[in-house]
Amino acid sequence: MAAAVIDPLTGIMLSVFRVNARLLEKGDELVAPLQLTSARWQVLGAIALADGPLTAPQIAAAMGVTRQGVQKQLNLAMQEGWIQPGDNPRHERSPLYALTRAGRRVYDAAMALEQNWSEALSAGLDAGELAVALRVLKALEERLAETPLPVRGRRA
Repeated sequence: MAAAVIDPLTGIMLSVFRVNARLLEKGDELVAPLQLTSARWQVLGAIALADGPLTAPQIAAAMGVTRQGVQKQLNLAMQEGWIQPGDNPRHERSPLYALTRAGRRVYDAAMALEQNWSEALSAGLDAGELAVALRVLKALEERLAETPLPVRGRRA
């Protein structure tokens, strides 16, 4: 049986799904010695890379995940002492979350592991091609946000 022919964009989408699954799996393995998961690492990263404390919805938007998923990871990270909630003058029921010193240490340790992993993964890959791939993925991300889905039952 011949393999179905797929257009390049569908091929990219399928590859992104597989790469995402593998990144989460390997990320979990990478940061397991730090008692982290990829999901918790993402939440710590969103806060670490922000200009200041963030709300759960802001973290969710920054990482492209659900607010409920973020809240679960925030709660677990607070139990570990990595994140602390603070008052939010704009919304009393939506605290602002910041890293604690322990949270910053574990995040920095995870990023040191990631740096070594990233160097190993990129060995032998062309930097120009990686830059093009990044531009294409960013453009697709923007188009996904802007392009409406087709109306059900109708084809474009």
